[in-house]
Amino acid sequence: MPSPQDSRAAAFLAAHTRVQRAPLLPELRLHLADALTPLWEGTEVELDRLGVPPPFWAFAWAGGQALARLVLDNPELVRGRTVLDFASGSGVVGLAAALAGAARVLCADTDPFAAAAIAANRALNGLVVECTDLDLVGRMDLEAEVVLAGDICYEAPLAGQVEAWLRGLAAGGREVLLGDPGRKFAPKGGLEELAVYDVTTTLEIESSTVRRATVWRVLG
Repeated sequence: MPSPQDSRAAAFLAAHTRVQRAPLLPELRLHLADALTPLWEGTEVELDRLGVPPPFWAFAWAGGQALARLVLDNPELVRGRTVLDFASGSGVVGLAAALAGAARVLCADTDPFAAAAIAANRALNGLVVECTDLDLVGRMDLEAEVVLAGDICYEAPLAGQVEAWLRGLAAGGREVLLGDPGRKFAPKGGLEELAVYDVTTTLEIESSTVRRATVWRVLG
């Protein structure tokens, strides 16, 4: 039986999103917020009054869309392999990995509202992904062979901690891929460029209606 917190998160998701397709990912249907379901127009104070963390899970961010697109276009990256979608948000990258034939996908996000979004989106697409709310940063004992991280470099010092962890995973033999649209705290070196996409976005969450996002292989 769902907990009261799970039920509240699911109800909030239903009330503040609608089913649509992200511009770069027509293969997937997602519960997303937009101008018709304004969610982030209030201040952080207002969100705090509602008891809602910043709703990163309600948008298909440019870096995540780019990473998901790369996976769908190059399924050999994940086919038959165990995959971690770190800081999963809506679950879009993990869902793309599942659609591309990954053997197992774990979506990790500490926000309980993200867990509700991932559950709703996997049901909507008929895909199987697992979900955890554990903080995995620093964990080197992951089962995942492939680690996917979409649009995670938006604030410090978290970005620095995550970068060090991802480099450690890469040095240990994991395939680590990062999707990023030029965020301020993105790594400045030790990366291999795999693809570049122009992603249509919204002024609700970005400073322009198109963001150029790059998918990088993180080098150990």
